[in-house]
Amino acid sequence: MCGIAGIINFNNKPVNERSIRSMMATMKHRGPDDNGTFINDNIGLGFVRLSILDLSKLGHQPMFDISGRYLIIHNGEIFNFLELRKDLEKKGYIFQSNTDTEVILNSFIEWGEECQNYFNGMWAFCIYDLKEKSLFISRDRYGIKPLYYYNNKDNIIFCSEIKPILGLIKNQYTPNYQVIYNYLVFNRTDYNEETFFNEIKKLSPGYCLRISNENDFNGVDKCFSNDYKTLSQNIYGRRWYDIRQRVKNATPFSGIDEYRECLFSSINLRLRSDVPLSVFLSGGMDSGSIVAGIENSKFSLNTYSAVYGKNLKGDEKDYILELKNDVKKMNFIKIDANSFNADLNNFLACHESEPIVDPSTYAGFKVFEEAKKKIKVTLNGQGADEQLGGYLYFWGHYYKSLLKKGRIDQLCTELFHYYKNQKNLKALNYLIYYLLPDSIKNRYRVNNPQFLTNDFKNQYIKTSNITKLIDKSINLQDSLIRHFNYKLQHLLKWEDLNSMYYSVESRLPFLDYRLVERTLSMNQSNILNKGQTKYILRNALKGDLPEKIRKRNEKVGFETPADNWFRTEYFKNFAMNVLKSDHMKDMAIIDPKKAINLYKMHLNGRKNISSQIWKWINLDHWFQTHFN
Repeated sequence: MCGIAGIINFNNKPVNERSIRSMMATMKHRGPDDNGTFINDNIGLGFVRLSILDLSKLGHQPMFDISGRYLIIHNGEIFNFLELRKDLEKKGYIFQSNTDTEVILNSFIEWGEECQNYFNGMWAFCIYDLKEKSLFISRDRYGIKPLYYYNNKDNIIFCSEIKPILGLIKNQYTPNYQVIYNYLVFNRTDYNEETFFNEIKKLSPGYCLRISNENDFNGVDKCFSNDYKTLSQNIYGRRWYDIRQRVKNATPFSGIDEYRECLFSSINLRLRSDVPLSVFLSGGMDSGSIVAGIENSKFSLNTYSAVYGKNLKGDEKDYILELKNDVKKMNFIKIDANSFNADLNNFLACHESEPIVDPSTYAGFKVFEEAKKKIKVTLNGQGADEQLGGYLYFWGHYYKSLLKKGRIDQLCTELFHYYKNQKNLKALNYLIYYLLPDSIKNRYRVNNPQFLTNDFKNQYIKTSNITKLIDKSINLQDSLIRHFNYKLQHLLKWEDLNSMYYSVESRLPFLDYRLVERTLSMNQSNILNKGQTKYILRNALKGDLPEKIRKRNEKVGFETPADNWFRTEYFKNFAMNVLKSDHMKDMAIIDPKKAINLYKMHLNGRKNISSQIWKWINLDHWFQTHFN
């Protein structure tokens, strides 16, 4: 787990090493253990290393193959590298290290771009061919590892984070107001290649780039596919992984035993490490499943959990303790309003490149801070909700498909079980919402955040496409796939930023492509059934998880009691100062008077708008940081 950076000058001017070094220094937290550069005329590559596999100097990057023709910089982990290495050794390849990076490099030499389909892991890597003077950049299937780039007629600059790029293109970037609008209205970011800056793009999940010094893309060697599209001068891109097509061709699990075997295989594959590991543990099924799935009896498991105090929102200590017999040591990190206020500047600094939607991300931030003291690698349950229907609104799409198919009896049965388990009919509201015409849905979503200035709202309402991307799913499977394509990305980005801020690698067993594709190809009754989410997971882990956890129905996750924190005197003064400031008014996006009135309703307990309050604060900080 590391950070990568690069510059290619298309005008053939030499790359200034200081520019590469500047980017590396800005993201040093991603790789405090080692660093390296490669500068060759108009190309410069930089790397900072967090040592996880093969801690020796043999893991240094940039790394060359034996012939000296190819070199690689790599951020991430390929968990099946041992199996791939054996296959390559049979073909005559000789390895100089015990790293997964060298396996990637030789896999590319052997299989070309097809190697991407062999990898089980998370990555953003760059391979440079010194003979062809061409660069190949790949991002993993679901976007666990980030890659951003800035491109003009003279050069391309790419990096694992946005901030190092901003340091090189000072005063050449502008706010992307459409992204800001969708962030404020729909709580959505990272639904396409756009960022909060017009000039900076992200390489989308499952995409790769080919960058050539030549103006013509003809005559490339066997390593490259022929279905690239021209993105700009010298830059070509293609989608190498399409989750919808993969799910269509996948073989569903035959039953709970096969599902359990695949899940446990994914978990144990992600235990490969030369440094200590741990599990981020909440009281839910997702992280609990990881603890249950660790089969290596010699593995001394430590866990880290955020707690807030008994009976406070988000506190799951009673459920977490159900797993105490399976864990060597449980570490509990107490979080409260005082710690949040004390950490506010550091938390904002961690996420200052782009605003985040919700203050609940602070829980992960704080847990990583504590975990850093003893470990370098964590496992957690991110991605389970998106493939197993863990969010409330998935019920709306499920009910909608049953209604459209005329399965009224089944719909009534599901509603009965849902009410029996949840003691409410909130899911029915989503069914009603999804049945509304787009015009009414848009009007509802836009009018709901009652704090935008009219000019800003009227300017961007017509060009927003979020409801089409997310809300137009035809059934549950379609909704799940859309969430992989358009929603999961921002959760993975925040996870990466939180973990790498503290130089910790985060591994996500539920995002093993074998598990994802076969789970999403199953009949929807294996996902949502009898008023329960994650139906196949619940049944597969009977006997592995305590029943108190396995039969939980409420959705909690890493939530925080932020609504109460935002009522403290300290935060009230802080927030009011922001809302009454000249820069908030000059931003001309949030109407200060409307926002203050809403905040007063939050303060007296009439509303809980902690997410909106956070977005006001975070957006103002973002503007102040980057545009003064």
